[in-house]
Amino acid sequence: MKAIKEKHSLAMRWCHWVNFPILTIMIWSGMLIYWASDIYSITLFGHTYFKFFPNWFYDAFNIPKRLAEGMAFHFLFMWFFTINGVVYILYTLFSGEWRQLVPKRNSFKEAWQVILHDLHIRKMAPPQNKYNAAQRIAYTVIIIMGFGSLITGLAIYKPVQFNTFTWLCGGYHAARIEHFVLTIGYVLFFIIHVVQVVLAGWRNFQSAITGFEVVNDQPKKIIKPVSDEK
Repeated sequence: MKAIKEKHSLAMRWCHWVNFPILTIMIWSGMLIYWASDIYSITLFGHTYFKFFPNWFYDAFNIPKRLAEGMAFHFLFMWFFTINGVVYILYTLFSGEWRQLVPKRNSFKEAWQVILHDLHIRKMAPPQNKYNAAQRIAYTVIIIMGFGSLITGLAIYKPVQFNTFTWLCGGYHAARIEHFVLTIGYVLFFIIHVVQVVLAGWRNFQSAITGFEVVNDQPKKIIKPVSDEK
């Protein structure tokens, strides 16, 4: 017997799917800004051992000439990113959804068991409710990263006006490095997230769109007690 199981509310789905294109545009426009001054590399004794992007990459996308475009998109969509994040946090707080997201006392131990299960090293996955322990940690970390991107972004955007944020980040150049590292973190999270969605199957992905999942609900057998006949 099939039954409908509700999984994700409309607000959660809205924030999730709105955030995806916004974050994509933010990363792309941010990289256009970075590519205009590509200063990060691993250099020892005057020799550069590693640089993030080769010269052919710049030539293929005509990157050095797109600084103004990158700044225009980045400084516009950063407000959409912030508003969507604030709406998401307020919803989780007032709806009580945060109880499903915040890691519990034993979440870090269970997260390791989830990883072993995903790698097919452990046969049985630890028990879970709506999200498993690894998801709780990952989704909480991504919210903290969002705060970090907002603070470091404002420190770079207006270092004088937001001098307190700039000071908290350790200065303008430190804020820029931290902002860049957070961007790499988003890309890694996105890759892992997509892989996990593929492994979870189509029904899990469909529930993120529709908000519900069709499951096989086995009816429980009712066992009548046998009475002693005299």
